Amino acid sequence: MNKDRVKGTLDEMVGSAKRKAGDLTEDTQLQVEGMTQQVKGKIENAWGKAKDAVRESNEGAAPEPGPHV
Repeated sequence: MNKDRVKGTLDEMVGSAKRKAGDLTEDTQLQVEGMTQQVKGKIENAWGKAKDAVRESNEGAAPEPGPHV
C-alpha cells in the first residue's frame, strides 16, 4: 500500500465523519465539505491502486535480454 492509498483512506474516513456531523447538525456546508473530502479520498485511493498495479506488473515482468558480446 502506498502513500496515496493511505491518504485516500484517511480522507474518506474524515469526510464521512464531517458529512455525518453535518447531517446531525443540519449544517449544509459541513455536509458538502464532507462529501467533497470523501470523493477526494476515493480518487486518491483509486490513483494509489493504479500505481500499485503498475509497480506489481513491472516487478513481474521478465528483464529484457542484454546484448551478447
